[in-house]
Amino acid sequence: MMRTRTVLLALLCSGALVTSGACSVEKPSDGGDAAGNCGSGKEFLIGMSQANNAEPYRQVMNTDIQTAANSVPGFTVVVADAAQDNSKQVADVENFLTQRIDLLIISPNEARPLTAVVRKAHDRGVPVIVLDRKVEGEAYTAFVGGDNVAIGKAAGEFYARTLLPDGGKVIEITGLPGSTPAAERAQGFREGIAGNPKIEIVASQPGDWLREKGQAVADALLKTHPDAAAVYAHNDPMAEGAYLAAKAAGLHTRVRFTGIDALPVPSGGIKAVEQGRLAATFQYATGGREAVDLARRILIDCDRDVPRTTTLATMQVTRENAAETYARLGGAG
Repeated sequence: MMRTRTVLLALLCSGALVTSGACSVEKPSDGGDAAGNCGSGKEFLIGMSQANNAEPYRQVMNTDIQTAANSVPGFTVVVADAAQDNSKQVADVENFLTQRIDLLIISPNEARPLTAVVRKAHDRGVPVIVLDRKVEGEAYTAFVGGDNVAIGKAAGEFYARTLLPDGGKVIEITGLPGSTPAAERAQGFREGIAGNPKIEIVASQPGDWLREKGQAVADALLKTHPDAAAVYAHNDPMAEGAYLAAKAAGLHTRVRFTGIDALPVPSGGIKAVEQGRLAATFQYATGGREAVDLARRILIDCDRDVPRTTTLATMQVTRENAAETYARLGGAG
């Protein structure tokens, strides 16, 4: 019964059944207080503030969180979709605090605009797990995410050594400006290609993590730079969008495309690599299961010494290892 209620609440608050605001839910009467009411046999309300449910990556993240929470007795997770709106995400967190959540998991839309409300939750004694994207400062309990500089650098080294060893012009489609992964993936990529001075980034524009915008940006940039050899996109949906733009222009057999995420789902980057649309993708795990495990340690085990930072592993996926990687990561279909 509790698990059914959890899933229904997630649907309600993610916007699948309603479209505005984090939904209001009554906290269980014996809900835990992380400051002094942790322990087993209790009911805990966890607020998950999601930056944007429109991204496939975030849909998988939500599923990972719900699946992990379903295995923890007493956990109820409510998901609120900020829809890439900073002010809405601030309001969502404020609403969670009004509901007296026991723990906050947040994947910030942008770092600076969400810093103050995260600090507010933390200062009130609510444990805060920052997931995937960072906020400014140190006012949170734990951060879970990949090393985006390292991932970007790995992508750059792949270009320098394998994809464009003889050099070439590269178009970069970045993530949402103001989000830490966008800045870090750009930085890392430049570090990675530094060893090959024949590679030139001729244009860099944001696609805001979205396939449709990535396609529109790529369409414009490929018209300006028809001699581009490759498109480095900060995630797989934008890379797929760039591929569609190139295909419409008759350039898809000459231009190479890479992304980041490597989701083990039929519409994800691993299958795009296996099917030849992308030359490579780089794994960026959602961290949903790891975040719930930290929540369990904080709320049920009363652990006050959880890791401050959990850095998730990554790997390069090319056509040679795509099928094996997809199966190993639990992909189906």
